[in-house]
Amino acid sequence: MDWNVYLSGEIHTDWRKQLHDGCESHALPVRFTSAVTDHAASDAAGDLLGAEDNNFWRDHKSAKVNAIRTKTLIANCDVAVVRFGVQYKQWNAAFDAGYCAALGKPYITLHDEDIIHPLKEVDASALAWATTPEQVVEILKYVIGKG
Repeated sequence: MDWNVYLSGEIHTDWRKQLHDGCESHALPVRFTSAVTDHAASDAAGDLLGAEDNNFWRDHKSAKVNAIRTKTLIANCDVAVVRFGVQYKQWNAAFDAGYCAALGKPYITLHDEDIIHPLKEVDASALAWATTPEQVVEILKYVIGKG
């Protein structure tokens, strides 16, 4: 079986590449999916439906167009990894974690210790909390049966 792993959250570091490389180095049968990680493209997704003068409506339309992708990919994943960085607030990642919880999808949170408190509810529903991409790879290796 190939595992479908949805990657959510922070887009400013190479954690996704580290997961890809780690899983590849262990020959794990994993297929990764993700939201659009090009920030400008994601923000402009609603522009496909026409320009808006008001930023609220532009963001509103873009969020809905992006949700077509994210809701579908989360609904079809076997497990999600939700990454929270320290530099920016990833409200979308918190929403994705809540969506996973509502659907009963297992998810792993990935974040540093210094943001444990603001993520306590998100972590409480996660099945694991990791601080490094390497730990996530080890979890995937174990649950897939190659650990």
